[in-house]
Amino acid sequence: MSEPELRPKAEKLDATDELAGLRAQFVLDDAVYLDGNSLGALPRSVPGRVEDVVRRQWGSLRIRSWDESGWWTAPERIGDRIAPLVGAAAGQIVVGDSTSVNVFKAVVGAVRLAGGGTEGSAGRDEVLVDATTFPTDGYIAASAARLTGCTLRPVTPEEVRGALSERTAAVLLNHVDYRTGRLHDLPSLTAAIHAVGAVAIWDLCHSAGALPVGLDEHGVDLAVGCTYKYLNGGPGSPAYLYVREDHQPRFDSPLPGWNSHADPFGMTPDYTPAPGALRGRVGTPDILSMLALEAALEVWDDVSIDAVRTKSLALTDFFLECVESYVPEGEVESVTPSAHPERGSQIALRCTDAGNVMRRLIDRGVIGDFREPDTLRFGFTPLYVGFGDVERAARVLGEMF
Repeated sequence: MSEPELRPKAEKLDATDELAGLRAQFVLDDAVYLDGNSLGALPRSVPGRVEDVVRRQWGSLRIRSWDESGWWTAPERIGDRIAPLVGAAAGQIVVGDSTSVNVFKAVVGAVRLAGGGTEGSAGRDEVLVDATTFPTDGYIAASAARLTGCTLRPVTPEEVRGALSERTAAVLLNHVDYRTGRLHDLPSLTAAIHAVGAVAIWDLCHSAGALPVGLDEHGVDLAVGCTYKYLNGGPGSPAYLYVREDHQPRFDSPLPGWNSHADPFGMTPDYTPAPGALRGRVGTPDILSMLALEAALEVWDDVSIDAVRTKSLALTDFFLECVESYVPEGEVESVTPSAHPERGSQIALRCTDAGNVMRRLIDRGVIGDFREPDTLRFGFTPLYVGFGDVERAARVLGEMF
């Protein structure tokens, strides 16, 4: 299709978009913002809520707000708000700490659940980690393996099935590859991990809020994720830890802080873990960031994650169509799978001099990001990205060559 045909198509798609009205709930400008897979846009409800937290809850109520403003129960309350977005029942997610800290809790906790490492007797002395993972996951997994006396074995998601054995204690995988946008097969990989008696841990940073996850449906053991991407919680907003309900009585966190004690104000020298997902807490919650996240999650009221996924696929399909029409042949190559079951909510394009191309795009009001050595990443947040945005982004990209 040519430009005169693609623009009317975008207008028609926007006119029939059932999620289009959600865009008004975000603070946006004239730029095309396609970097929500790194930092989500600001929901309009957040500034007023943060002001109330600072001026009234902290400024006036002060210490009383731990009870009267619900500060103390925020980690599990907000966890229950995230739960339906990742296909989990209430009582299994606790919010707090960073993704890195939660990965550490999950990997060590998984080895202990499997009865592996030097502390166990099941002969499970190996941890598999996604070799294509975001670097921090690999760093943390390596440290957790050393701590538990396990060997770390990096494998690609495609190699997991062949690498699994009775020695495997835990497997840490990314649901969506942060560079390419490839969506991995969570249901079948989880089943394969369980078939050898190992524990499955999934990193949901690039899938939560963009597509259905189905943690409970597929029997995932443990999961972690950040909240500042598709969940729009703000820079550095707290991450979360999912512990499947039947594992909770045996989940042994390597970070037993006072907030996860069964009697936190008893101040006893001996540690007794709290029941349920609460044992995933560590120290005092970061209340300002946490309550900003809670306000941000209000945009999800009455929003279907299935509708979000439908729009995400339509946006990325249309972007690829526009790129094919606008960008001269041979200038870019998509490294994101074309098949819907293998695609997250981003498109990654490889091109020469990608860093400079992205800088020029940003100068023209199209905001994506660049990953070494040659990849342009464009993230599509269905809550606020429209089809007109997509057409404009591809058209400007075509003008770069």
